[in-house]
Amino acid sequence: MPRVEIVAADTPFAQRLRDGFGYPLRGAALATCAVLALAHYVGLLPGYFGALASVLVWAATWRYAADCMQHTANGYADPPEVGSDGNDASAWGLTAIHLLVVASCVVSIVFFPRLLWPVLILAALVLPAIDMSLAFDGNLALAINPLNWLRVMGAFGTAYLIPVAINLLLGILIVVASVITARLPRLLALPLFAFAYTYLIVLAFHLMGAMIHQRHERFGMVPEAPELAKASGQGADEGLIEAARQQATDDPMAALRQLAGRLRERAAPPAVHQFYRELLHRQGLRDDLLIHGQIWIAALIAQGESRRALGVLQECIGLDASFIPDDPQTCGNLADLAARMGMSRLSIHLGQGYLTRWPRDPQAPHYGLLAARALAAHADQHASAAALLDRLVAAWPEHPLRGEIDAQRRQLADPA
Repeated sequence: MPRVEIVAADTPFAQRLRDGFGYPLRGAALATCAVLALAHYVGLLPGYFGALASVLVWAATWRYAADCMQHTANGYADPPEVGSDGNDASAWGLTAIHLLVVASCVVSIVFFPRLLWPVLILAALVLPAIDMSLAFDGNLALAINPLNWLRVMGAFGTAYLIPVAINLLLGILIVVASVITARLPRLLALPLFAFAYTYLIVLAFHLMGAMIHQRHERFGMVPEAPELAKASGQGADEGLIEAARQQATDDPMAALRQLAGRLRERAAPPAVHQFYRELLHRQGLRDDLLIHGQIWIAALIAQGESRRALGVLQECIGLDASFIPDDPQTCGNLADLAARMGMSRLSIHLGQGYLTRWPRDPQAPHYGLLAARALAAHADQHASAAALLDRLVAAWPEHPLRGEIDAQRRQLADPA
């Protein structure tokens, strides 16, 4: 089971607010905001088709924002995948209310222009109460009751003004966008402003979720994330680390055995691996560090955490200059990543190591060429690059990369 990242309910709201500005730009939220922003191009369709399509995009936006609010209210730190969270009835009720507010604004603009700002201000004031009530009560009739609005506002105090302020900013941005879009190329302005709208909506709903999470006991809620983390053994891992830390004072080898037993059972979080390596360092167990490095690097690659795997790899190279991953696919993936990140020394080390360890592997010429290109980027390494290319030609005269290898040789022979 993947690790569940959680946030403690007693985290100061000032910290939640600071961290919240990055929430719509992380993980699934960033991808969703980008897709929804581009989806606003459907508004360019002619007639009623464009209007209906735009309504559907806005509905999808609020639907995802509702998921973010409920996900955060349940104690999750990361944004949800699309459609992966929340009470469907509550989310669609919230969407219907927001569409009604938009319709009211449109009617005001067309028939009663002077009422537009009062409608926007009233909506900014009451929508957070409606949204949050739907999240923790799940009752649409209660959520639209004005007496319930006062109850919700009183429960959150001055913190309630934060989503109100974001809603006002969102309304102002929409009005400004309608003016500026008329003066800019619409194909450019539309997705830019649409991304800004979507960012603010997701931010507002995330912060409302954080406010609910902080006061969950007052509303009779039991956050789901801590329970799920506990069921998956995350709390046990934290307790294990603390117990091993205390035991290491008197018997570090026993602490190491305890952690090693945990690592053999199932996938462990990085904290367990890191403390295990810390204890190995203290005991000077170099060979065990290298063995564990091989295991953890392979696990990190399998989990898609290649950058963290590069860090472990560099630590192992510091212990043994000849160290490379013991699996060709793992070694190759890290060599490619190091080259993309401009880590030339590491890409040279991995490319040359791959060629030495698996000289007849079909991918060996690719990684040999990768290392040769990295060497050629340094004037004092041209001779090494040329020797490596000659070695590739001799070993793989008919390889499909032969043309690229010859081109690199010519470039070295005539750099001008």
